[in-house]
Amino acid sequence: MTEKQPKDQKFRLKDLFNRPSKPYANPYLGGVLLGMVLFTSYFITGNGLGASGGLSRIAAFVEDLIAPGHIDQVPYLITMAGGQRNALDSWIVIVTLGVLIGGFTSGVIHGRTKFETNKGPNISNQTRWLFAFLGGICFTYGARLARGCTSGQALSGGATLSAGSWVVMFSIFGGAYALAYFVRRLWN
Repeated sequence: MTEKQPKDQKFRLKDLFNRPSKPYANPYLGGVLLGMVLFTSYFITGNGLGASGGLSRIAAFVEDLIAPGHIDQVPYLITMAGGQRNALDSWIVIVTLGVLIGGFTSGVIHGRTKFETNKGPNISNQTRWLFAFLGGICFTYGARLARGCTSGQALSGGATLSAGSWVVMFSIFGGAYALAYFVRRLWN
């Protein structure tokens, strides 16, 4: 209890998410630290960083609980969870969960976790959520098709100078730039 807070006032979860935010860290320092984490990841595990593989494994685990027969009929899913395999038994699942937990924890500590919908003034919350959901589905499908998301392709593949990763990243940024004209009304 602080001196300003009355003794009868209880902790409320709402207060934790509605605090003033602290300034962001220096982006150059963040880039250097991220590079060090990527190097350490390659050095210790022989693997880079990424998130879509972990999310795919979590989805395969849930699907294996609901429809195990389907998992054993799809070659892509068999490699993750077919037979007696546990889809969660992979380093990438731990990395993905660590990113989610770490990002949330950092947001809470620095006062950036809030209950809000960021959108332009000309659309409703429902429309913003619909477009975010549709965009997430499209990007997730593309990430699996490209065999990695922006973190996996740009950070890990780009760092190893993989030509395929550079093509994927130019395609992602080029596609986003081309699509921006059509979805600009969501923000203006």
